[in-house]
Amino acid sequence: MTSKDAPNQPQSQPINLSTLPIPQLTSIKNQLTQELQHLTNSFTHLRTAQAKFRDCIKSIRDGIEKGAKTQGAAKSILVPLTPSLYVPGTLASTETVLVDIGTGFYVEKTPPAARQFYTAKVEELGKNLKDLETIVQGKQGNLTVVEDVLRQRMISESTNSSEGGKGDGGGDG
Repeated sequence: MTSKDAPNQPQSQPINLSTLPIPQLTSIKNQLTQELQHLTNSFTHLRTAQAKFRDCIKSIRDGIEKGAKTQGAAKSILVPLTPSLYVPGTLASTETVLVDIGTGFYVEKTPPAARQFYTAKVEELGKNLKDLETIVQGKQGNLTVVEDVLRQRMISESTNSSEGGKGDGGGDG
């Protein structure tokens, strides 16, 4: 089976929206709205993750690398337990740091290697955000088209029903 023969390919054939009944247009509109909301939430979460990685870079640069030059090995720091709760701690060594590489795994790295790791993550998320933004804009455009067609169909239906009832349908505008 070739890729041309593969079933269920998204957007394989364009649909003429003007031929669809109003309930189906409404269903498509609702589906696009849900997809758009999900994609927008994903965009927000990626931005938040990108900001956290930038904070990690700043913490390494300001707290570890600059601190190593000004103080000895025992440096007082505030350790975050939650985003708003910090406890005092002492940094035992500025030679290595623990880097969260995901799913609860930590790797010991030098501060420059840790910064490089987080910088790569920020850049990767930036690329993903750009791709996601393109998708969101496409979905938004599709939603606008469906809403316009639905609005025209509703106007057409109401005009047809009012003309059929009394014969005095008003003007064109």
